[in-house]
Amino acid sequence: MQDQISPPPVSNNPVLSLSELSASLKKTVESVYDQVRVRAEISRPTRAASGHIYFTLKDENTTLDAVCWKTVAGQLSIQPEEGLDVVATGKLTTYPGRSKYQIVIKDIELAGEGALLKQLEERKRRLAAEGLFDVAHKKPLPVMPQVIGVVTSPTGAVIRDILHRLEERFPTQVYVWPVMVQGEGAADQITAAIAGFDGLLDQDNPPITPPDLVIVARGGGSLEDLMAFNEEQVVRAAAACRLPLISAVGHETDHTLIDLAADLRAPTPTAAAELAVPVKAELSARITDLEGRLTRNLGQHFERSSQILRSMERALGDPEMLLSSKAQRLDLAFSSLDRRMESRLNHLGEALRRQSDRLPLPSEQLRRAASALSDLDLRAVDAMGRRLTRCQSQLSAIADRITGPGEEITRAASKLDLAVSRLESQFDQVITRQQNRFQQASRLLEAGSFQRILEKGFALVTGPDGQVMRSADQYQDGTVLNLKLAKGQRDATLGRWDGTPSPQNPPKKPASKKAKSPKDTGQADLF
Repeated sequence: MQDQISPPPVSNNPVLSLSELSASLKKTVESVYDQVRVRAEISRPTRAASGHIYFTLKDENTTLDAVCWKTVAGQLSIQPEEGLDVVATGKLTTYPGRSKYQIVIKDIELAGEGALLKQLEERKRRLAAEGLFDVAHKKPLPVMPQVIGVVTSPTGAVIRDILHRLEERFPTQVYVWPVMVQGEGAADQITAAIAGFDGLLDQDNPPITPPDLVIVARGGGSLEDLMAFNEEQVVRAAAACRLPLISAVGHETDHTLIDLAADLRAPTPTAAAELAVPVKAELSARITDLEGRLTRNLGQHFERSSQILRSMERALGDPEMLLSSKAQRLDLAFSSLDRRMESRLNHLGEALRRQSDRLPLPSEQLRRAASALSDLDLRAVDAMGRRLTRCQSQLSAIADRITGPGEEITRAASKLDLAVSRLESQFDQVITRQQNRFQQASRLLEAGSFQRILEKGFALVTGPDGQVMRSADQYQDGTVLNLKLAKGQRDATLGRWDGTPSPQNPPKKPASKKAKSPKDTGQADLF
């Protein structure tokens, strides 16, 4: 016997579609894990263009996709960063498109102080790489500031301590910019206050006098309480501030990132006030001491100068005696000068007399000059006579070689007559050649004229546009054409000719070749 195969048992489970299964899973997961808190490390945070944040939560063995919607991302106290150890609060849900589950984030907290310090250390390293903490950017503090701007809470003990210490040391005008020093929105207010004081420098007529110095202060607290002064926007505002800035946040053991960006860190707000202004009493005592030292130094200087003056007076001697000696030397010099001038004049007079004895008398010099002039006159007359004789001889020789004007005129006239006759002959030849060329051109022009062609029985056909008709299909049927004949013009309507002559105009019998007249061209009528 053959074994009978039993049919498979029929299951009572309903058949579900993938959509139904996904919807059931989603409902189950969201109802059971509506509120969960997980501790993990953030990996690969990404902010989409829509504003949503996507990242992965992971530990040693497991990963979980996470999403934070745009409406929640802007309210998070801790923004997701790579490698941050956090406690994430949210609800689990499924994503049917990929058959996976994920957590929708509602809040993020740092998992202990170690994670917070790790975040601050990473931020410090990144900002330091940008040069925000370089010592070269630090500005010196003014010695005696006239106006001080304070960024702090207006109700805390910090502002009272600062004002009290300023009043004790050096009373100064103080502007307080009230801000929150912890909690949500504190970082935005601190940033706006620093930028506000710095922006007064750019205004032509600011509402208040720009401060010479800015103090950012807060009392002590936990690391979480001081987080507003570790935010990146606050650190950047402090580094960009053009006014000298003192950071006085927390106690001496507290350290924030704004301390590194500020021009000077004060261990406490009270110490910031002490660093900002000098002690007025100390300045007064120092001024008094300097005044005494100046008086003593001036007295000593005057005493030394008097001693030097007396020594120089003794070395110079009596001025009256010095002047008398100089006057006596001057009198002796004048006496010696008179004697030397008299001797010099006598010597020059003697030399002049010796020279005058050697010179001849004026009358003798005139006589000699008259005699020399007479000799020159005779020599000049003789030279001129000889010159005139030579010139006359040369003129006579030239006159013999020159012909008379009448003979020259006769020869020139004969040459002129010969040239005129030659010119007239050439002119007649040119006129004759030009007339022959003109007559030839006229005959050619007359032979090529279309009027001659029309006289042979042809007609010039033009359309209504004035163009010459050169082909049968140039114009449509019914077009009125103009026929220009040898004598006159006629109009004609263009049409198709079927070869039948018109009864009104019967065709003429062609004349025989023997009877052709001399003027007949042999061309039949076109119409």
